[in-house]
This record gives sequence, C-alpha cells and structure tokens, in this order.
Amino acid sequence: MLLIACPYCGMERPEIEFAYCGEAHIARPADPSALTDAEWANFLYFRSNPKGVLAERWRHAFGCGRFFNCLRDTVSDKILVVYKTGEPRPDAAAEGAGRGA
Repeated sequence: MLLIACPYCGMERPEIEFAYCGEAHIARPADPSALTDAEWANFLYFRSNPKGVLAERWRHAFGCGRFFNCLRDTVSDKILVVYKTGEPRPDAAAEGAGRGA
C-alpha cells in the first residue's frame, strides 16, 4: 500500500484515503466543438502511460477533499514528490530527490 503525503494537510496517509484521478497537466481544449471526433477521442481516452516517472492527479477524498499532483515512478510505485494543484511540475532534479511519501 502506498503512503501519500497530502500537500494541503501535511499528513502522510494510506492510499485508501485518496482517489486516483489520472494523468496531471492535461489541458482541456479551448474550443471542444472545433475538434474532430478523432481529436476529441484522443483527448478523452489516450494518455502517455510511460515506464518511469509520471505526473499524476490525486484527490484526498477522505481527508481535506482537495486535488493535488504527484510524481510517481511507475516501475517502483514510489511517490517521488507531491505538489499542489496549479504549481508547475517539478524539474528532473526534484524527481530523483525522493521528497514526498
């Protein structure tokens, strides 16, 4: 089980308190009605799914209820860093720093 540190509460809690909400930093199209069906399907259903570090969006569902982002290594399942929604993705140096849960 993952232990996740909520950046708002400052508490490290078990992952059952959180809800996974997909890949982080996915911008909604400015004018969805201008997209073709293929472009809209690509936005809705296709994500990068890399082997390695992935920026993810989570929600502290059974805590403060707020959304936040984290960088998680999909190979080791280790959370490298957590950061608040609206903050930029940490750089590559922070990915290996081991901060967070």
